[in-house]
Amino acid sequence: MRYYPVFLRLEGRLCVVVGGGEVAERKVEALVEAGARVRVIAPEVTPRIARWAEEGRIELERRPYREGDLSGAWLCVAATDDQAVQEAVFSEAEKKGLFCNVVDRPERCSFIVPSVIKRGRLQLAISTSGASPAAARRIRERLEEEFGPEWEVYLELMARWREEIMARGLSEEERRALFTRLALSPLPEWIRNGDWHYVRALAEKEGLSLPEPVCSPVSR
Repeated sequence: MRYYPVFLRLEGRLCVVVGGGEVAERKVEALVEAGARVRVIAPEVTPRIARWAEEGRIELERRPYREGDLSGAWLCVAATDDQAVQEAVFSEAEKKGLFCNVVDRPERCSFIVPSVIKRGRLQLAISTSGASPAAARRIRERLEEEFGPEWEVYLELMARWREEIMARGLSEEERRALFTRLALSPLPEWIRNGDWHYVRALAEKEGLSLPEPVCSPVSR
């Protein structure tokens, strides 16, 4: 199977999760973090899912799935071991043209969920196209060492500097040259090692600000 890598904007969109176990819980948590409006349909749910519903973070319908439950949804996940329900959810999603993920059944998925590393604004997605989730986890663990928490601070700093640079009225060539100098500098390494004097020197050289809240120690 071949896949098209993409990051979806789910904020405010209805996403339906069928199933209420631990796997469903992980799917729900990721969708909520992405800003989606999540509806869970399952007779029984984990304590965390129940608490999220009580807090108003998600919608919960404690009952079995039935055809029509995907109406109005933008994306759905079948996180249940019941193969009949898996088939029914996938079938309805196909009819309605919805993105559908049936957990652990790539042949019944219009999208698969990669293994992800998050460092603030940075997201690294790893996929083996369903060949080996274990291998994807192993790759993720290696990348987690290379891309530590310093990257969150680094990208917040780069985002601030980008706003400053864009407001200067520079030519496209001048902006590109400055962005390139910043991107090629060893800023992540300096931040990881706490070498803020190097960061300050670079900021002063390029005429950029360095907010104090950003200059905080990074723990690995």
